[in-house]
Amino acid sequence: MRTYVIGDIHGQLEMLKAAHERIAADRERTGDSASPVIHLGDLTDRGPDSRGVIEFLLKGRADGENWPVIKGNHDRMFTGFMQDPHHHDPGLTPSLEWLHPRLGGNTTLASYGVEAPDVSDPERAHRQAASKVPDTHIAFLSGLPLYIERGPCLYVHAGIRPGASITDQSEDDLLWIRKPFLEDTRDHGALVVHGHTALDAPQHYGNRVNLDSGAGYGRPLTAAVIEGRDVFVLGPGGRRPLTPQAQGLF
Repeated sequence: MRTYVIGDIHGQLEMLKAAHERIAADRERTGDSASPVIHLGDLTDRGPDSRGVIEFLLKGRADGENWPVIKGNHDRMFTGFMQDPHHHDPGLTPSLEWLHPRLGGNTTLASYGVEAPDVSDPERAHRQAASKVPDTHIAFLSGLPLYIERGPCLYVHAGIRPGASITDQSEDDLLWIRKPFLEDTRDHGALVVHGHTALDAPQHYGNRVNLDSGAGYGRPLTAAVIEGRDVFVLGPGGRRPLTPQAQGLF
């Protein structure tokens, strides 16, 4: 069973297009035209073109591409703001707001033509956003699944609460979890493929694979292919195996 996967995108449209080109090249080499391309969430924030990312994915799906997308915490923060300019996501540090440059909501709204969105005036930004952000974009993000189970792998944005079944996970667990999951070395049954915690390069830890290589901070966007539990990172020259012994090579 083959699955293509793309890590956290964060508004990097050109990187996303390049990732799909690497996947297309692998498809041509293998004669594959049917395997899904799973996107691990965080389509928005920090990068320059969150709107373009969403439009690219919506068009591909409308054209019949098998492109499942999982909800990320940044995607939820965006939809929360669109419902209420004073919305504060429960996973956020109390002192931070989505429009703060550290989180990148300001760049997301700027990509829709909102003028100088500022954390000090969320109501002004919200009034502009209400007339500029298409309802179809918010409906798309709001309706995204929280995880996908496929073969021996579980695909999720942030990770899972160790020891709990997938049906007992809260949405906050799946979108925000870090330390309890990242520090857990037990076998989770499925190989958990996730993003959320930005690294300098994708890493394989045996029980989980982190594909967030920091596109939101200007680092590369990772595209990978998984066959069974074997993971390969897709680069300009093709596949390179990603194993627990090969951490940091990509």
